Amino acid sequence: MTKEQREKLLYQPKNGYDRLTKDEEAELNAYCEAYKAFLDRSKTERECVFTAIREAEARGFVEYKPGMPIQTGDKFYWNNRGKAIMLAVIGEEDLSHGANIGAAHTDAPRLDIKPNPLYEDTELAYLKTHHYGGIRKYQWVTVPLELHGKVVRRDGSEVYVTIGNDPADPQLVITDLLPHLGREQGKKPLNEAIPSESLNILMGSRPEADDDGKDRVKLAILRILNEKYGIVEEDFISAELEAVPAAGARDIGLDRSMIGAYGHDDRVCAYAELAAIFDAKSPKKTAVCIFADKEEIGSEGVSGMQGEAFEYFMECLCKAQNVDLRTCLANSFCLSADVCAAFDPGFSEVFERKNAAYLNYGVGLCKYTGSGGKSGASDASSEVVGKIRKLLNDHKIAWQMCELGKTDAGGGGTVAKYMAKRNIDTLDAGVPVLSMHAPFEVVAKYDCYMTYRAVKAIFEEN
Repeated sequence: MTKEQREKLLYQPKNGYDRLTKDEEAELNAYCEAYKAFLDRSKTERECVFTAIREAEARGFVEYKPGMPIQTGDKFYWNNRGKAIMLAVIGEEDLSHGANIGAAHTDAPRLDIKPNPLYEDTELAYLKTHHYGGIRKYQWVTVPLELHGKVVRRDGSEVYVTIGNDPADPQLVITDLLPHLGREQGKKPLNEAIPSESLNILMGSRPEADDDGKDRVKLAILRILNEKYGIVEEDFISAELEAVPAAGARDIGLDRSMIGAYGHDDRVCAYAELAAIFDAKSPKKTAVCIFADKEEIGSEGVSGMQGEAFEYFMECLCKAQNVDLRTCLANSFCLSADVCAAFDPGFSEVFERKNAAYLNYGVGLCKYTGSGGKSGASDASSEVVGKIRKLLNDHKIAWQMCELGKTDAGGGGTVAKYMAKRNIDTLDAGVPVLSMHAPFEVVAKYDCYMTYRAVKAIFEEN
């Protein structure tokens, strides 16, 4: 058999660096530098929305108001309560032909501050937390933390809190047990060694000087917060404060081929969508970029994809063109842009090698997620997979097919099933990630760039 015949018959994925051109490498590096800057400015879902609005307005996007007329080439964004956002570029065809949609999420596993969190124990002040999403609790102790979020004060005024991000700021931490006294702790299963209720953030140790009452350290912390932000203890009740890792995005590896950061899941795909909708040229169908919230806890609430904000925005656009919403959705396509698990040779026992995603092999296409026997999966049709496969091949975009891991090893999900429930053909695709859901995740720059190119190709698809 000839080499040409062999290559024609066999599916043989290749490491992307074996076919990367000089021009592509320059574009890749520029794209990834911009992505790192986005991450450092956007450590919460609210901050992702702030950043998206600022970047969108700089490129001519305007805030959409219901009832506004629309025409080809118009660029809109719709801010959903400051926690999610949708952007649209109106295509040449009206919405009866459908839209090309990218749906990513910008919430990430973290530690939320409880409604009544501040307490003092043995002259140390702490904040109690309630972890958000699927974390491995042992990873969050002894990690420098920042505090970000919004507080609505007792008079109804609002203030945004950011502690730890500025180089001059102090940072926070959750302490851990010293190994010299950790014999009993070491006997516990990994998921029980650090109980959720012990994830309490150390806030301070210096007592208030001009007070002779109890809880003087707690009082000193409240005084500092009051002086800087004008808040009192009761204001925690109407606050959304998130403790997030303090580390910024950094190149990983001596070859600088990877990026380490908090929140790659799923901001690496959200940023790919944002950059793609900014760069897409004259889309034939309307292009829609979604930054969704609450995916890590089931896409619940008014800012999650199980809510009706998406329908509301799309219905407004459809009404402006006298198009039926259901017709639009039925003719649309959604790329559920979410990360996939990268094969890790240190934990190879949970991966099925022939169907795993690998670093530097391009965007990972995932026909189904779920667990066990595809429970909770959307399971895209062969027609949908074939269409996207052809599109990526036509544009010379590197891709790979993958599953999450071995069938019985666990499972997971994305927003795909919620988009499919709306009668939208949907396929999962995204960047492979090492150490997913950890305070510091790792992705390959090559895969980031190819995911951006994939979303852009879909937005520009004719």
